[in-house]
Amino acid sequence: MSGTLVLAGTPIGDVSDAPPRLARELAEADVVAAEDTRRLRRLTQALGVEVTGRIVSYFEGNEAARTPELADALAGGARVLLVTDAGMPSVSDPGYRLVAAAVERGIGVTAVPGPSAVLTALAVSGLPVDRFCFEGFLPRKAGERLSRLRECAGERRTLVYFEAPHRLTAALAAMAEVFGAGRRAAVCRELTKTYEEVRRGTLEELAAWAEEGVRGEITVVVEGAPAPEPGDVDAAELVRRVAVREAAGERRKEAIAAVAREAGIPKREVFDAVVAAKNARGPAGP
Repeated sequence: MSGTLVLAGTPIGDVSDAPPRLARELAEADVVAAEDTRRLRRLTQALGVEVTGRIVSYFEGNEAARTPELADALAGGARVLLVTDAGMPSVSDPGYRLVAAAVERGIGVTAVPGPSAVLTALAVSGLPVDRFCFEGFLPRKAGERLSRLRECAGERRTLVYFEAPHRLTAALAAMAEVFGAGRRAAVCRELTKTYEEVRRGTLEELAAWAEEGVRGEITVVVEGAPAPEPGDVDAAELVRRVAVREAAGERRKEAIAAVAREAGIPKREVFDAVVAAKNARGPAGP
């Protein structure tokens, strides 16, 4: 008989948020695959649990190499428990490869539900939560970051991002550039921990606030794009969006088509706005 892969959600801050079933699964697993074995020890000590199974490390650096070994253990009948540093495995954490390998072999996969930074941030953000999409971490490089944000410029669902504290200012500034300075957002810092903070405001306001320096684990929640109203499309905003795309390397024709698609209007309307703005500026000086 094949075993079972158990994905276990772990606390994102307050250890008392750990689900009761987590302690039982830790104690009974044949193999515990942990993103950080030191953090696993701290968690088990806090929960008063003794792990009797084999403990192996399973993190970004060895995930690809270790997945076949764990898949073989599952195929041999082992109950393998996968835990990451915080939250749910596979969600911006190691786990997807092992889940895919287990599914491919017909091995059962289940989960111990637990705290989630994504859902917690959404719930406290004050922004609409009926429809949302999770975008994970933005690329580190400025050009790639802008390209990724441009893909979401017309997204009407609430957006959720993870971000490193030292890149937060640049990320918020890029969001303000692509989404518009007045778009509402919330920066959620150190959720469920001692210094938990939720800062709400426009992207422009939050970018200015972040320049003072922000520490801790960050989740950013951004309001979705407003639905376009027929005959109520701001020409200056269309021109700005085209300019952002051109600055990132897109050809004008492609940029105009993309902006028109996002705004739900004919390409000709965007083209006319760009031409009118160019004519208003007049010929370039010598």
